[in-house]
Amino acid sequence: MTHALDKGATVRLPVTSVRAVLRWSPRGSGGADVELSALLLADTGRVRSPGDFVFYNQPRHPTGLVRRLPKRRDGHGLLATVEAELARLDPAVGRVVLAASAESGFDAARTHPHLLLYGASAAEPLARFTPEPRPGETAVICGELYRFGGSWNFRASGLGFWGGLVALAAEFGVTAAAPPPPEDPRRRAGYGYPQPATAPPAPPDLTLPPQGPQFLPPGPG
Repeated sequence: MTHALDKGATVRLPVTSVRAVLRWSPRGSGGADVELSALLLADTGRVRSPGDFVFYNQPRHPTGLVRRLPKRRDGHGLLATVEAELARLDPAVGRVVLAASAESGFDAARTHPHLLLYGASAAEPLARFTPEPRPGETAVICGELYRFGGSWNFRASGLGFWGGLVALAAEFGVTAAAPPPPEDPRRRAGYGYPQPATAPPAPPDLTLPPQGPQFLPPGPG
């Protein structure tokens, strides 16, 4: 049975390994590019290190227990998938946040993004949640997997961010830098232009390149 969840709703998971699938349709939206990422959080509500951020440029956690698969296309649209072996995670990891991002905007009214949560090898989803990001939001927390009462549970969220994946990751302690904008040759430092007055900021933990992962060939059906 699939549980259709509203914001804030929770469901107990009868499995210890899950497959989270974000589906959307690019029809009529110019091919919106949507990503699914995962952040492994300690009890502090923050990542322990940059390795706890699994995304398109870092598709596997160092343990291999949380991994992002290449995006796929099927007869219903596009899919981005994250797999997590919850039972084997370090006890210090209390939550796994599942987040969607679309740097050019979701255009949710046309792309209809929604998250499906499956048991590792199940055909029918355990839960479904439609995050409904608002105009201007370029990242949204779909939900979180969390430990409670000796089992794993899922809570639907829908919290959105205007600053894309960089802003969302920063919320959980990941210092990241977006790709720099193209340089305007008219503003290069030199005669007639001011020199930097302060030292450059400390380097980030990691840099997020433009979204654009490889796709797998179309699947059957």
